[in-house]
Formats: sequence, C-alpha cells, structure tokens
Amino acid sequence: MEYLKQIRIDSESRIPKYRQIVNSIIEDIERGVLPIGQRIPSINEISEEYYLSRDTVEKAYNYLKEKQIIVSAKGKGYYIARTVLPSKINVLFLLNKLSSYKLRIFNSFVNSMGNNAKVDLNIYHCDPKILLNILNENMGRYDHYVVMPHFKDDNLLHHSHNTEVLEALRKIPEDKLLIMDNPLPELKRNVASVFQDFKMDIYEALKEGHERLKRYKKIILVYPRKTMYPYPQEILQGFQNFCTDFNFDFEVLDEIYHDMELRPRDVYITIEEADLVSLVRQVRDKKLTLGEDIGIISYNDTPLKDLLGITVISTDFQVMGETAAYMILKKKKEEVKNVFSFINRNSV
Repeated sequence: MEYLKQIRIDSESRIPKYRQIVNSIIEDIERGVLPIGQRIPSINEISEEYYLSRDTVEKAYNYLKEKQIIVSAKGKGYYIARTVLPSKINVLFLLNKLSSYKLRIFNSFVNSMGNNAKVDLNIYHCDPKILLNILNENMGRYDHYVVMPHFKDDNLLHHSHNTEVLEALRKIPEDKLLIMDNPLPELKRNVASVFQDFKMDIYEALKEGHERLKRYKKIILVYPRKTMYPYPQEILQGFQNFCTDFNFDFEVLDEIYHDMELRPRDVYITIEEADLVSLVRQVRDKKLTLGEDIGIISYNDTPLKDLLGITVISTDFQVMGETAAYMILKKKKEEVKNVFSFINRNSV
C-alpha cells in the first residue's frame, strides 16, 4: 500500500511509537491526504515495515478507534471514519434541561473557551437513563465532559445521582470530568467542580436582605413539588432554616393560584417564571403596590427581571460558565462555589 511509506516514525524521538503513529495519521487526515473512507495499512503491515511490535501498532489503532477516527471492517481492514480537528479541545456539555439559565451558563462557557474548542451540547431532561446512554455512546470521544447532575425519580423528586450514574461518571478520567451547578461529593473523586450550595445560598442571600424583609409579616415560598424538572430540595430546607432562625412566619405553596388571597405585608419568593408572571398580574389587577403592599423576590436572575425591577436571589450564571472554562483551559481540578447574592430592585 502506497500510504504505508508515508507514516512518520522517528526512532530517536522520546514520543512513544504508538503516539507517533496516531499523530501521523491524524495530521494526514487534516491535510487531506487521508479522506473519509480511505483504507489504511493493517497492523501487521505497519509492524513489519517499521520493525515495531504488533502491540505497539494495535495500541495506536485502538486509540483511533476509541476516538471513532477509524473503523474496522471484518476481513477488509481499517478505514478513515471521520475528519478530525486535533488542534481543538473537544468538550461534551450535558445539561439536565433547556432553560434560559442553563443556556446562559452554556453560552458563557463556549465564549470563554474560545475558537480552540469544539463544544457539543446534549440535553438529558433530568432522566438518568438518557444520561447513561449519552455517556456510553460517547465514552472516549471527548477531551472533557461537563455534567450538571440533576435527576428526577418516578415521583418527580429531585436527586443528584443514583448508583448507575456514579459508576458511569467514574469511568471518565478525573482530569477529563467537570461537575457543574450541583455538587456531587458522593462521586468521591478528585475532579473539577463549579457549583451552587443550594441550602446555604438561599439562606445567606435572604440574610443579606434581612433588613428589607423585616418590613413584612409573612414570607411565602412558591416551591413546585411536582414538576417535570424538579428543583433541589435544599432550596426548601435553606428557606425554612432562615425563617426559623430569624423568627419569620412563613408558608410554602406549590404554585401561585389564579385567585390568590393576597394580603398586605406578605412577601413572595417565586422560582418558576409562570408563577412570577401570575403573581405580578394579580398584584396589578388588585391595585396593590409592589414593594409596599406586596413584596416579590424571584429565584434566578434574567435581563427581563432587571428591566421590570424585580428583586432576585441568584447565582451569577455568566461567572459559572467562565469559571468552568478557565478550569479546563488551565487544567485545574478545584471545587469552586459560585457566587450567589441578593439583588435589590425595590420589589421588596
């Protein structure tokens, strides 16, 4: 085979021989010397031509197969399966749901990674089975895996993991895995992490807004208990702890009803956009003054809430994406708690 003579192996180089084979083939794919579908020499042919052990060549081919750069056809040999971009960092980004907040993190991450990265986005809809399928299909294909571990069970309760998910994540090398948004100490591995501390975040943010909250008689958290994309139960726990520690009368509702019994000097904390919209509409319809008669705090900030003057308690989604990108680019394996704050806009 003519290409057999073109493989570049330097016997004096300290680069492992198998890696030299890999690099040579990848470089030739980049240069267009090896198009998709092109047959390449067999393991035995390279072994005999360059006086290498069969194990060395087989190691190179196994690497290329894992990356799905080459495929083997029984009885026919090995063929180029796809083009490659070896100069780019290939990242698989796994979101639990497609929301404006998650997309802000993703876009910030992509922008911060720059042109030298190729980031593929997959959504697993809080379903551990979908996540496992995605990981199994893509194991070994990427340089880095970014995972947001938020799952639901059959009762639509939020969980951070299950046994199968932990086993799958442990198959990813520590330096290739980054856990984002939700901490995963049960993984028991030294991996990079950028996370929210849902229980303490809401506690400390409400503590930051304590002086304004003292104007109200009752705090009402609208926490959806049965939703397709469940929220961490730590949010509820942190809220209850704050109210107990600071002697606030409080109540937890599943949703904002269309005919709420709105009482002056109640302050509401909403999580879902639909509840916020419904509550603001009812406040206006009943001629109540927002920030005086009724207080509203929304969980997670958006540009629209800023425009409308809605007070929020929120993490900084842009910073989260930027931090994750920085850790990958600088090869950091740290656990970083993302900033979370009370942003007053006079709706309380």
